Amino acid sequence: MDLLVPYYEHPADRPAEWDAIIAAAPRLYGVVLNPANGAGPAPDPAFVTVADRLRAAGVCVLGYTDTGYGRRPHADVLTDLVRHRDWYGADGAFLDQVPTEPEFVAHYRRLGVAARAAGAATLVLNHGAHPHPAYAELADLLVTFEGPWDTYRALDLPVADHYCHLVYAAPPGARPTTRVRCAVPGGGDHPWGTLPHVLAGA
Repeated sequence: MDLLVPYYEHPADRPAEWDAIIAAAPRLYGVVLNPANGAGPAPDPAFVTVADRLRAAGVCVLGYTDTGYGRRPHADVLTDLVRHRDWYGADGAFLDQVPTEPEFVAHYRRLGVAARAAGAATLVLNHGAHPHPAYAELADLLVTFEGPWDTYRALDLPVADHYCHLVYAAPPGARPTTRVRCAVPGGGDHPWGTLPHVLAGA
């Protein structure tokens, strides 16, 4: 259970890829469900079906919620969290665009409490870079790197069990150093529209 998969493609467009993700259930830490840059304005039946299949396979479903680096209003974030729970049965939350600075810790502590109250048994904060240590107590997993492989391989990043590295534009065989990780071949503006190499047979 070491693979966190942010796969941002519609199930109706990529059914075989979603089948591959579900078939890999024993290897998955969780899957980030992102129907419409968040839960969207209404339930999407195709994502409802995928979420049901993931949960039936024992996979943690993490509802994607953009926090705007602390600028998005608390009520809007909470609305997304509740919609993910009610529409897709999400049992976890993936809070994206989380800042690294310590002055935002109190804000994200409140968001974490709200996420737990909304049913998130697993909480992931995506900083994309190494954050202040105070964030560690707020979540189960911190994404402390998100970026291309060429940048990643030149860095000497701290590693801990509660850190995750998400790497794109990665060659076959690329392996981030954290226990929970993901490396995909895609790049550009939409790297998370490609499967991790280990699921694509690369």
